This record gives sequence, structure tokens and C-alpha cells, in this order.
Amino acid sequence: MVKTPSYFVVSNPLPAGPAALTVLFAGESQTKPEHRLGPKVYDYYLIHYVISGRGLFSSHGEEYALGAGDSFVIEPEQLISYVSDADDPWHYCWIAFTGEQAAALLASTGFDPLAPVVHTTRNRHIPVLFRHIQRALKLRRPNAQLQATGYLTLLLGEYCESLSSQTTARAALDAEGDAIVQQAIHYLSTQYAEPITIEMMADSLGYNRAYLSRLFKKHTKVTPVTFLLRLRIDKARLLLRERTELTIEQIASSVGFYDPLYFSKQFRRWYGVSPTEYRREMEAL
Repeated sequence: MVKTPSYFVVSNPLPAGPAALTVLFAGESQTKPEHRLGPKVYDYYLIHYVISGRGLFSSHGEEYALGAGDSFVIEPEQLISYVSDADDPWHYCWIAFTGEQAAALLASTGFDPLAPVVHTTRNRHIPVLFRHIQRALKLRRPNAQLQATGYLTLLLGEYCESLSSQTTARAALDAEGDAIVQQAIHYLSTQYAEPITIEMMADSLGYNRAYLSRLFKKHTKVTPVTFLLRLRIDKARLLLRERTELTIEQIASSVGFYDPLYFSKQFRRWYGVSPTEYRREMEAL
């Protein structure tokens, strides 16, 4: 279905002066395919809410693919750009505001300037409040500023609730991910001497290999393969110091290396000397 482009904007009928919070204007648009704005900066705050369609928003060097129910926030003097999708261009509404308390009120919602996107798909109050602000300005009554500012405060309250829910959900996911990684670390720490693979560990724990590897690296900053290799090398170094009766081949086998030459190569990679040289250095102390 072809969407007919449309655009309207309504400004605050009262002159903008020093105030704690002032709504400047509000609008709504069904954009054309690949409608683009920026890169540019604004000298006021802007919040866009996507009613339908898709598009890309870029800020702080990051690009966000957004769709219905998503919002993006633009701060003053922040270089941004955004473009609607070629096949399903977005239909969005927006509000611009400024004021001495604007920054503090926005911060109180839990908004993160470095990740200026809010997912609000399930919050039905947000688009309604945008329309209330538009209507208050459009009627141009003496109470337009008071009504628009009141609705903006309620809108920020709804964003606060959505961001709080997202934070709680992320915390739950992080806790779950940490528990999974701890299972993986326990598995590797107890099975390192066996001929195990990351595929075997993933199967044993009941997780997809790629998912487990991504989660492991996110929490430990290293891949499971690197963790296992370092674990084996560290165990071997301990045996080289404390079990002098064991040969290099026996130590390699005891920590899961079944190729002595590969073991020596990896040991030198980590410690700069061969296992034999390391043992001699320890004995000389």
C-alpha cells in the first residue's frame, strides 16, 4: 500500500521567554521513502515517536534501526541524522522544547544521552500525549503553554516508566547471562584436562554454541577457546614448578594438551619461554 506523504507542524502561540520548561512546537509527518534530515544540530530538545514504518537514526557514531513504538531523543548541539526506510517510510510525530529545567527533567526519566533511543511499543499513552500537545497548541488559547507543558511533563513521566521497565529487564537478562557464564566457567575449570571442545560444552549445558560464545565473551572479555587455553597453560605452569618428577609430555597430557609440540608453542606464546626453559628458571631460584 502506497502511503501519501503528509506534514504539519503547529507552534506555540506565545512568545518563548525565560521559563523552566517551554514547548516550542509539535508536528507529525508521513515521510517520503528515504526522507533524510542531517547531519545537523539543533539548539533545542526534540523527541520523535514512530507511529508506523521504519527508519534509521544516527547519533554519537551509532546507528539505530527503529520502527513503530520506538522513540528517539535529540539533544541541543548534538550532531544527528535520520532517514526513513525506502520501502516502509516511517510516520512519526515530534515535540520540540527548551527551558532551564529541560535537561534536568529529561535526565530524571533515566534517559541515556549516549543511547538516545527508547522502546515504548506497549505504552499506549505516549502517542495520545503527543496528540494532546498538538491540539493544545493548535487551539491557540491563552492556556496553550500551560496545557502543552503539562502534557509534556506527563509524557516524560511515561518515558520514565518505560525506561525503568527496560532497565529492570536488562538487569534480569544480565543476571541470567552471568549465571550461564558461571556454568561455562565451572565446566571448563573442571573438565580442562579432558579432550573437550566448545561444542561439547555447549551441548552439555544445553545452549547454542554461538549464543554461549557471545555471552561468554561479553561477560569475560575473552572467548571460551582463549579462556580454556589460558586455563590449561596456567595449570601446566603450576605443575612445572611443583611436580618436577613429571616430564614435559606428561604435564602437557595432564592439562589437556595431547601434542607436546603444540603445548610448547602455546606456552612460549603466553610466557615468552619454552616449558623446559621455564622449569630451569624456577629451579635456579
